[in-house]
Amino acid sequence: MIASYTDFGTTGPYLGQMHAVIATQAPRVPRITLMADAPMFDPVSAGILLSYLCDNLPDQTLILAVVDPGVGGERRPLMIRGAKLQFVGPDNGLFVPVVRRYEDCLIEAIDWRPSRLSDSFHGRDLFAPVAAALATGKAVAGIPVEPRELAGYDSNHDSNRVIYIDAYGNAMTGIEADGLSDERTISVNGKALRYARTFSEVPAGQPFWYRNSNGLVEFAVNRGSVSRLLNLRPGMPVQF
Repeated sequence: MIASYTDFGTTGPYLGQMHAVIATQAPRVPRITLMADAPMFDPVSAGILLSYLCDNLPDQTLILAVVDPGVGGERRPLMIRGAKLQFVGPDNGLFVPVVRRYEDCLIEAIDWRPSRLSDSFHGRDLFAPVAAALATGKAVAGIPVEPRELAGYDSNHDSNRVIYIDAYGNAMTGIEADGLSDERTISVNGKALRYARTFSEVPAGQPFWYRNSNGLVEFAVNRGSVSRLLNLRPGMPVQF
């Protein structure tokens, strides 16, 4: 299976064009949209989120991940093979959380280019064909890359931040919730929030934090938008 993970959104032609390449070159391979609204222009937050979404994917899934604000620049295109999953996408920090969380990854810089390569749409012209080739068992030329050679590997990928705002206005963080006491107060943008197990345990309009379905700390408001109430956005630091 090929799972696309992008910040393209669902409007415009971009996601459809990328999927059309896969459908043409790997017609028998199932494909899904894992996410089309990953944190925009923010490979670090997108990478933290991706590393946790991988937990629920079946073995042998190939993740075509394109959050690529530097498209057409000097960043390398990558293909990564882990024990259970594969990844294709840009070397811009997006895969650093994945490589740190899932050890023993084989990383290669893609040493192949199509005859037609747009300067602004490598998702369609480069990454999608490589994903289709790998998913159908074809070899793609690559140059070995050590984990520490990845862009941003030695930078601070602090997960104590808001990494995603969903359609309800809930704010997901990169903080693992396991092991945190229910008595713990967690602060964001100057507001200290207490724990509740789920939405119905607090009055309408009250903000709180809870353990979300991906095992991460998430901020929410019962029947409201915590991002609007507290003026939250991806990248904001979280204190606890």
